[in-house]
Amino acid sequence: MQRQLHDRLKDAILAGRLAPGCLLPGSRALAEALSISRNTVTAAYNLLAVEGYVQPDRKGTRVATLIRPPSRARRAAQPAVPLPARLARIQSTVPPAEAGLALRPGVPALSHFPLADWRRAIDRAIHRAGSSALGYGDPLGEPALRTSIANYLSLARGVRCDPALVVITEGAQEALLLCVRLLTNPGDIAWIEDPGYRGAKAAMHSGDLRIVPKQVDADGLMVTEKDWRSQPPSLIYTTPSHQYPAGAVLSVARRLELIANARRHRTWIIEDDYDSEYRHVGAPIGAMQGLVDQAPVLYVGTFSKTMFPSLRLGFLVLPEALIAQMREPLTEILRGGHRYEQLALAEFIDSGEFSRHLSRMRRLYRDRQHSLREALTQHMRVPHVIEGGNCGLHLTMRLPAQYPDRAIADAAQRHGLAPAALSSFALQPRSQHNGLVLGYGNTSAELFSPMIRRLSQITLGAKVS
Repeated sequence: MQRQLHDRLKDAILAGRLAPGCLLPGSRALAEALSISRNTVTAAYNLLAVEGYVQPDRKGTRVATLIRPPSRARRAAQPAVPLPARLARIQSTVPPAEAGLALRPGVPALSHFPLADWRRAIDRAIHRAGSSALGYGDPLGEPALRTSIANYLSLARGVRCDPALVVITEGAQEALLLCVRLLTNPGDIAWIEDPGYRGAKAAMHSGDLRIVPKQVDADGLMVTEKDWRSQPPSLIYTTPSHQYPAGAVLSVARRLELIANARRHRTWIIEDDYDSEYRHVGAPIGAMQGLVDQAPVLYVGTFSKTMFPSLRLGFLVLPEALIAQMREPLTEILRGGHRYEQLALAEFIDSGEFSRHLSRMRRLYRDRQHSLREALTQHMRVPHVIEGGNCGLHLTMRLPAQYPDRAIADAAQRHGLAPAALSSFALQPRSQHNGLVLGYGNTSAELFSPMIRRLSQITLGAKVS
């Protein structure tokens, strides 16, 4: 009753039905008129007074003078509030909602995750840490997980790091945002791969950076001496072990040249190693960060593909030259959450369960990739070229320009399929960027043949003369 009375009076004041300065009935009189307790009226009046809707004085309770909100008709007639330009730039990089659809790139085989083992790891973390882990933890992450990640990266990826250099983040996206916030100023130049990861573009746009797209070829990111002279960047984003989405591996010659030039121009390189664990042919490609001592490289990784996306845990490995300067700002920005999950993940890695899970997934994804290639060979009745596939969870299929990839992707969604348009990953789309990015991580092998037959029909139907 108190809440109802408060809301009715508040709405009447805001709508102007109770004019500024008018005297409200006394609490006893209003209580008798409404057949409610006087205490209910008094409590409602007191709350309205605290909020500033009414002003008590010796004569009673009066309606305060307020600037009332415009009516719905007046609001509709008013011009829209201008939004920052960066918002439009970020929105242009956000992919459409395609969760759960087949052939979507970047989605792991969630039904194959060892959920029972993970549940036991969580239970043990809660039992061991108790209520102490309910509070804020170390802003840079749980020491146990930072140690586990440092040890694992040193052995599996050749990363030069120790636990003090590891920062736990909410996925790779937060790591990218931290790099932009802490290492650049608005207006600085950033180089990104084109076509490339849309999340990196969103992070650069959020920092109001001047994005300069750089083309990729079979050897990865293409940069010339002229580029360094004309537009030297503050930040470079690259995916050297498995370029996203084209699948190229950045050659060691280009890696060393990039590092040398970055040192000379005082540029920082972000190495996103997002799905390098799933190497299907040959040994894993080592990290660029570990090529030379004291490389100006910030190494970014995530557990979204190797574990599951909703875990929201990633990491950033800082160069030694930065850790002293960045510790205090990071302590102010981060708060150290997901503590039970971090402790459980540390045990998951240390026990060997993480490596065993990766081994099972490598075999599964290798088989699924092979099945998808076979289905494309047998059922795709449109000229195409397949790229990538030696690593990760997707294949890239380039198409002739008369088959517009965005129209095909839109039509495919209406049939329950979610391939991504290759051109949507490019800031400056060119004719060679026309194609589809086909995810095979979340799709069973036996479904590929009927899906590719359907996709072939959709592609043929989208042809333009």
